[in-house]
Amino acid sequence: MRFLLDAEQRAFAASLDAMLTAARTPAVIRSWSAGDHGAGRALWSRLADAGVFALAVPEADGGLGPRPVELVVAFLELGRHAVPGPLVETVTAATLLSTGDRARELLPALASGRTTATVAPPAPPDAPTITPDDDTGTGTGTDTAPADHAPAPDLYTPALEGNSHIPDANSPTPEANSSTPEAPEANSPTPEGTLPAPESTPLALDGDAASLRLVVDAEGLRLASGHGPVRVSLDPARRLTPLTPGGEILTERPPVEEAFALARLVTAAQALGVGLALLDRTVAHVRRRTQFGVPIGSFQAVKHRLADAKIALEFARPLLLGAALTRDPVDIAAAKVTACEAAYGTAKAALQLHGAIGYTAEYDLSLWLTKAIALRSAWGTPRECREVVVRGR
Repeated sequence: MRFLLDAEQRAFAASLDAMLTAARTPAVIRSWSAGDHGAGRALWSRLADAGVFALAVPEADGGLGPRPVELVVAFLELGRHAVPGPLVETVTAATLLSTGDRARELLPALASGRTTATVAPPAPPDAPTITPDDDTGTGTGTDTAPADHAPAPDLYTPALEGNSHIPDANSPTPEANSSTPEAPEANSPTPEGTLPAPESTPLALDGDAASLRLVVDAEGLRLASGHGPVRVSLDPARRLTPLTPGGEILTERPPVEEAFALARLVTAAQALGVGLALLDRTVAHVRRRTQFGVPIGSFQAVKHRLADAKIALEFARPLLLGAALTRDPVDIAAAKVTACEAAYGTAKAALQLHGAIGYTAEYDLSLWLTKAIALRSAWGTPRECREVVVRGR
């Protein structure tokens, strides 16, 4: 089956691409990573004016949606340009807030871009415990973890033990389908540099920048009153913060499954965009880089590596668009694992074909390399998504 965008959707994608190209997002990303949100907020307003966030808000509440296909189109471009901020979390919040009068009052501000939102997902049963350093929840969010701390996991997935680079394609991994170590068992000793706690505290993206912080618990959807210090992530632009438990209940029966399925869908779209950008940058590099008097892109091994990456990315595209149409959790899980694994494989190829410069943090390629790793585990690890597909629900 072929999924083709119509003329209006293609024009929407082209307009976002032109806007984000002119915005010179690498500078915006680096400012956001340093905690300076000025340029990022300006870009956020322009995205809101283009209708990106309104696509997730019902028309009755001042939006244009819900329109999942158009959201996929938009997030593919956001990923292609590695736009920072709680993008996925804001559209997720729009779905969570779609029931209950008190919750729906907040939707017009989300659609217009006046409000940015973040959401702390529920922890899986075997998640490692994360404790806010600031128990009062009044931290400024400007602190970072000490240099000897390992990066915090992106939404509960263990990080690469302090490494911020992608392992070589031939390096050993704990299992064939995962580059991350297993989560510690519940009774295992607490890792050095972390604090034990009786309860797991979810990590939310950009809790220091978001004006609306939401937590889902057994009683419903809550408005968090504060957040703890910023945690180090694999992707410097993904600033992870623990949220303060408790707070006002906005609605007792939020559509959690629907919201988190949408989060997984747009994360997959974002990852596919990241993979496409990495492929484009790598193709341009191998055309310029010469060895033995010829471009390295003329070598058969290089051609095969890039062809494999291209095929993987293009195979993910129809799965993603199909999942946007059906909105079936199984289809979305299949699209998520396929798109993220394709982006991750492309990142490894990009790193290898760029050589030593690919490891350089000052080189713009790193902004996409680290995001490909982080998105792979955000809103559902490859293992979790495969389990959904196998179970069929």
